[in-house]
Amino acid sequence: MVTKLAISRHCNSLAEVRARFGVKFNPDVSFFSEWHQNLPTLTEQELQRCDRIKQQYLYHRDHGHIGEGLVNQIVISPLLDIAGFYDSPFEVKTEQPVQIEAVKIEADDEIIYRSRIDTLVIHKKLWVLVIESKGTSFNIEEGMAQALIYMLSNNSQPTYGFISNGGFSIFVKATKDGQYIFSDEFSVYRRRNELYGVLGTMKNIAQSLILI
Repeated sequence: MVTKLAISRHCNSLAEVRARFGVKFNPDVSFFSEWHQNLPTLTEQELQRCDRIKQQYLYHRDHGHIGEGLVNQIVISPLLDIAGFYDSPFEVKTEQPVQIEAVKIEADDEIIYRSRIDTLVIHKKLWVLVIESKGTSFNIEEGMAQALIYMLSNNSQPTYGFISNGGFSIFVKATKDGQYIFSDEFSVYRRRNELYGVLGTMKNIAQSLILI
């Protein structure tokens, strides 16, 4: 019997992802060094752009809830642009369908999880960066499991994910053998503008994939 379920409704925790898809957390810091080692030096213009993004986000957030669409406009899209994901050799695809089969518990039972990705950056026909942006009324933890499932449906090179609600952001790396690890969390509420680190990580990931 085949059962088809929506990812966003039926798999909302990392424990569920590990149980249903057989993935394993890899605690080795060297497994995902792209977010904290050898980050590119940002130009003065890039630093100023990050400061502007932070200022705009905090201004709108101070006046109330910011929906997912506005988070994309104010934070996600500008960062992708600065990092070069709107330029060659990258292609940006939105609302991409995803389908992944869960680990079978019974021989006659098959569960298929389906959904659509908010934004998908593709490089050489491989998934590079999955964006699961959540409105500010949601904690980014709610998007971590969902983003990881999306990435698991790519069975090729390492896949990188970025989950953000504008105020808080986190990266994740997953490999085709089912290992994954998250970066530290970045926050716009700290004194130092941590969007510098977000942009540096994006640029680092983009550069490493171009060299593959």
